[in-house]
Amino acid sequence: MSTTQLLDDSSGSSQDLVLGGRIRILVAKPGLDGHDRGALVLSRAFRDAGMEVIYSGLLPTPEQVAQMAVDEDVDIVALSLLNGAHMTAFPKVVRFLKEKGGKDILVVGGGIIPDSDKPKIEKMGITGNFGPGTSLKTIVEFIKNSVAKNRARVAKAEKKPKSTRRRTRTPIRKSSKGRRSKRSK
Repeated sequence: MSTTQLLDDSSGSSQDLVLGGRIRILVAKPGLDGHDRGALVLSRAFRDAGMEVIYSGLLPTPEQVAQMAVDEDVDIVALSLLNGAHMTAFPKVVRFLKEKGGKDILVVGGGIIPDSDKPKIEKMGITGNFGPGTSLKTIVEFIKNSVAKNRARVAKAEKKPKSTRRRTRTPIRKSSKGRRSKRSK
């Protein structure tokens, strides 16, 4: 598969399950990790679950992954690394997403991630962090639930009315030194 190739079928099985239509997911292996069999298996599972899948191809930089995610308007980025660079590459993807306007894009991780690193990565906003042997059903359900919650959160934030309270000017009074000053509370 080539970079940013769209894997799609017309099943649409998750289309009605999640507010806002089909889930758009970017599957990426940032950095120097050429082991893509797992990413391809995941891509197929996501497609079979009715998601629109964009596969980054091999060896994109974290910045390229973030740019693809923003350009493709994805709901979630699924990162996979087997080379031990997850503590470097995953946080960089999150940072670049924020810098490029993708603050509402979720990030899920997977690969060879030691248990001691999982809490640190989750504090950085990378959830899931699935290891070898995790069932595809577990990963798919996690993504569906995460995207549904995120879409509901974003929709709620967008519908939140702006403050209707009128701003009033602070009264001006003379200070004890004879100068006009704003009244302090």
